Amino acid sequence: MRGFVVEADGGSRGNPGPAGYGAVVIDAASGETLAEAAEYIGVATNNVAEYKGLVAGLKAAYALDPEAKVHVRMDSKLVVEQMSGRWKIKHPDMKPLAAQAARVFPASSVTYEWIPREKNKHADRLANEA
Repeated sequence: MRGFVVEADGGSRGNPGPAGYGAVVIDAASGETLAEAAEYIGVATNNVAEYKGLVAGLKAAYALDPEAKVHVRMDSKLVVEQMSGRWKIKHPDMKPLAAQAARVFPASSVTYEWIPREKNKHADRLANEA
């Protein structure tokens, strides 16, 4: 069974403000970058941009192999804790995005890890370019 690492990031200039996300899919065995996604999403909050990056990264991984195990690494503590089920999702804008992310792969196929921003440079660069 293939394993992927998805690194995702999102950000806005102002909160809310002009926003974008970036995501990268990496082969867990070789470390090779397999896919990238980045998009300007208009005016949004940082957290909405983070979630949109997560969804894009998961969809890109699914397109490569719907049977894969996925390890998500993000510098958004909020998204990691909410998607891991440790924190409740209270904000109405984030509930549908979290549900969308949860539908891409079965929950048993995805794990989440918080990483410091400096270890998420690839996805951060894509988000800033978007």
